[in-house]
Amino acid sequence: MEKQQMPDYKALDQPQVVERLFHPRKEEAHRKLTEKDLMIPVDTGVTVGACFHLSAKGAPSILFFHGNGEIVSDYDDLGGLYNGMGINFIVADYRGYGRSTGSPSVSTMMTDCHRIFDAVQKHLEALGFTGPLTVMGRSLGSAPALELTASNPGSINALIIESGFAHAEPLLTTLGIDTAGIGFAEAKGFGNGDKISQWSGPTLIIHAEFDHIIPFSDGQALYDACGATEKTLLKIPNANHNDIFYRGMKPYMEAIKTLLGLSAEGQ
Repeated sequence: MEKQQMPDYKALDQPQVVERLFHPRKEEAHRKLTEKDLMIPVDTGVTVGACFHLSAKGAPSILFFHGNGEIVSDYDDLGGLYNGMGINFIVADYRGYGRSTGSPSVSTMMTDCHRIFDAVQKHLEALGFTGPLTVMGRSLGSAPALELTASNPGSINALIIESGFAHAEPLLTTLGIDTAGIGFAEAKGFGNGDKISQWSGPTLIIHAEFDHIIPFSDGQALYDACGATEKTLLKIPNANHNDIFYRGMKPYMEAIKTLLGLSAEGQ
């Protein structure tokens, strides 16, 4: 299937937007490169870091795009948790995050995710990993995750969106951006709602009941728009944007295992 032409994200690349959407943080100097780490070339002189927490060659794999202010190494412990459930867990950074080079922007995030996806597939294949690949995005990471599912439906087994946004304008307003002042309209946004409507594979939407950044209504909107017949909306009660996993870890992980067809023991 021919990949779609990349939309024009110039309206979101304005400095006043980029400085609110992205908060790059460098990795601690004591964390050394290991055999789990891969530096992926995404542009001339620019590489983005990814970490492969691998469990078994035939196991399902998740490619995860994290939220703003987070970096790959924040998920080192969770990588072990996923592996214990029989899931290969691969986390990718954005430009300027972790040990990645360059500076982030919306346009580069949305083009880089394609290069990351291709590199991850090739790396798994080279290592002999043959299990199905699921794409997952948390918060800001919902945008590259949905970009990939809209562009590569035949190569992705399932989709997981956690704390994702359906519409860009309310999010930008919450972040303190004057959308009218910068000439932004929803049609110039990420198109998450439109992209998920094109996706028909198994889908899990996870959202906190009291998310103060991206309200639960966005999760509901993504679920409603999703073109899949096999889809689940999991509300984590009493949780907020940044404590959703810790307040709802058990149902969160059980829902992922169910989506991936794993038993309660992770086999």
